[in-house]
Amino acid sequence: MPQQEHLSLKEQVALLPLSPGVYQFLDASGKIIYVGKAKSLRKRVSSYFVQNKDHSAKVRVMVRHIVEIRHIVVGSETDALLLENSLIKTLQPRYNILLKDDKTYPWIVVRNEPFPRVQSTRRLVRDGSRYFGPYGSVGMQHSVLEFIRESVPLRTCGLNLTRASIAKGKYSPCLQYHLGNCKAPCIGVQSEEEYARFLDMAVSVLKGDLRPVRAYLEAEMQRAASELKFEVAQRYKSRLDALENYRSRSVIVSARIVDVDVFSLLVDDDTAYCNFVRIRNGSVVGVYTVRLSCGVESDEAEMLTLGIQHAVENVAGELSREVIVPFLPSAAMLFDGVTFTVPKRGEKLELLEFSLKSAKIYRAEQLKNLEIKNPERHTERLMNAMQKELHLDRQPRHIECFDNSNLQGTNPVASCVVFRDGRPSRKEYRHFNVKTVVGADDFASMREIVYRRYRRLLDEGAELPDLIVVDGGKGQLSSAYSVLCELGIEKQVPIVGLAKRIEEIYYPHDPMPYYLIRTGEPLKVICHLRDEAHRFGITFHRQKRSNAFIHSELETIKGVGEKSIAALLKRFRSVARLRNASLADIAEVVGPAKAAAIVAALSNGKKPENEV
Repeated sequence: MPQQEHLSLKEQVALLPLSPGVYQFLDASGKIIYVGKAKSLRKRVSSYFVQNKDHSAKVRVMVRHIVEIRHIVVGSETDALLLENSLIKTLQPRYNILLKDDKTYPWIVVRNEPFPRVQSTRRLVRDGSRYFGPYGSVGMQHSVLEFIRESVPLRTCGLNLTRASIAKGKYSPCLQYHLGNCKAPCIGVQSEEEYARFLDMAVSVLKGDLRPVRAYLEAEMQRAASELKFEVAQRYKSRLDALENYRSRSVIVSARIVDVDVFSLLVDDDTAYCNFVRIRNGSVVGVYTVRLSCGVESDEAEMLTLGIQHAVENVAGELSREVIVPFLPSAAMLFDGVTFTVPKRGEKLELLEFSLKSAKIYRAEQLKNLEIKNPERHTERLMNAMQKELHLDRQPRHIECFDNSNLQGTNPVASCVVFRDGRPSRKEYRHFNVKTVVGADDFASMREIVYRRYRRLLDEGAELPDLIVVDGGKGQLSSAYSVLCELGIEKQVPIVGLAKRIEEIYYPHDPMPYYLIRTGEPLKVICHLRDEAHRFGITFHRQKRSNAFIHSELETIKGVGEKSIAALLKRFRSVARLRNASLADIAEVVGPAKAAAIVAALSNGKKPENEV
């Protein structure tokens, strides 16, 4: 292809044909940074350089690095898609959707050897062995292996069994033979034909079909019982019980859904997770998740296509005739003989939800690993996600959340909890006694505590938060925002209100709620923030109510004054604990005479209705 380095980008775009094909963007070092496909090369490529077009930040950054454009003309859109996929896998351009499958999943392998063993592995070697899986967790894999070893007599030793070594009598039977878990092919007791029959049973289990094993165990149990070998019969019965236990622990789908494959896609800001679930004979026999790095064209249908292609080439081999997906992939025509189903209800939708849940679990594991291995990077990523999701002008490193608490207008209190870098900073939590509000007026209470909090911070020259969160709808938000305006900091500190539905938040001057992404991390931080504000506020409120009850109960006892009540409150915390305390324990605090009067009064008095 002719070099175009001496031409401007505008001239290079003008020379592109209107035919379908694949284009490549190169940077100053000559490295390919993006590969794309197009129905019309000139129209598609020119769209990147339209000044007033609303491009994403990634596209704008990429365009600034483009110095050369290359292209390949093909005969159709399908050919362009296939070529694009091949080039992306080979070149791994920075700004494309890229696979990041850095997790090695557990498999079960049936070794290609005489008297094959059934074992656990994480390495796939092309040596003729058969592999089953992958399994979503080591626990699931061990559960399958444990059942096979309990039910089917196969060898687990590492002996190199050949006809010559067996004929020479080199080996002797091990403990597994005496326990009945192996038929001792090492000494010629079991033929290769009989061993192959047992191995076929194990393979049936790995494929999700338990019927051959059940039939074998039932037949052996009946035979042993008819020969009056009741201990042997009991052994087979135990294995049948193990089969039923394994079946109950397996993920059984439905007798009506036999063989299907399921794909789901979970998209974060710059990463996506494509999960694959394989169903055979109504059972889940494999779960697999691949991580993708979103490129400048983060089209979900294309990411789903890439995830399916990766599963076909590296895990699934051949897809089932029916594939359940959340939406149609961008190139369904690539998968011959496959029908894609987008379920709306019923068992197929439940399968799709199971797949999505598996993707969420995988994502949580990845994020937890990142938090442990690289906490600074994890915090930076979380803060960027919150800034974008909440439409803030800076990262919300310092967040404060307010909540009111009262019981029918009594003992009104409020709480302020502080989060630093998305985590609680409990030493900075603050309680507030509402002083100027009478009765249950949440709006006035919110106004008072917000004013007191930020008036004090301003007077002390302390740091203001990056975000204020008010637990309440538009009313509480309006009250708090008016205080910020009164203090002159409404432009310095953004503020939002949380509605009753946790994913809804309100902004000042906007009557409509904004919905947070339900699967995103920002929502988890907001939920944690609200929960902490509730917990901290309710704990303080209960303490105040308990103090009030103690005062109301003890003030009526002759000879018990404020000092005695304060001492009892410090020691026993509540009337209930005081009532259950012994005379000697109370006497240690207020003396024998007052203790006797208190015990008599509490034992004769009626228990308060709302005592805590």
